[in-house]
Amino acid sequence: MAKFKKDGGRGLPAINTSALPDIVFMLLFFFMVATKMRDREMKVRTQLPQATEVEKLEKKSRLHYIFVGPPLDEALGTTPRIQLDDAFAKVNQIQEYITLKNSQKDEKEIPYMTTSLKADKVVKMGIITDIKQELREVNALKLSYTASKAVDN
Repeated sequence: MAKFKKDGGRGLPAINTSALPDIVFMLLFFFMVATKMRDREMKVRTQLPQATEVEKLEKKSRLHYIFVGPPLDEALGTTPRIQLDDAFAKVNQIQEYITLKNSQKDEKEIPYMTTSLKADKVVKMGIITDIKQELREVNALKLSYTASKAVDN
C-alpha cells in the first residue's frame, strides 16, 4: 500500500481582493447619489405648531424661507430672532432679502413666488405681524405658514 504524506507547511489561501475597488466605488457612488446636503445651517429653533388642515406645496423652488425662533446658541439669549439664509437678520432687512432673491429668479416666476414662514410655536404674533408688513412693502403677498400635521386620536 502507498503511504500518503501530509504537508504541514500549507496554510490558508490568500483572500481574493480583486473585486474590492469595485465594491468601494459602488458604495461611494450610492452615498453620493442618495445623500441630500443641507442647503442652510439652522441658527434658530423652529418647533412647528400643529395644524388640522395642512397642504403640501408642490414647487419648492418657488419658495423664500424666513425662520423665526429662539436662537439655538443659548449665549445669544431666548428672544426670538429672524434667520434669513444662514444669518440672523433684523425686520428691516427682509425687503432687501426678498428683492435679492427675486432678482436671482426668472421674471416669469416672480408672480408665483411664495414666502414660507417657519416660526417656532412660542413666537409672539407681534414679530410675525412686523414680518408681514415688510413683505407687503416689497409686494410679496403670497405667504405660507409652515406647520406640522396634528395627530388624530
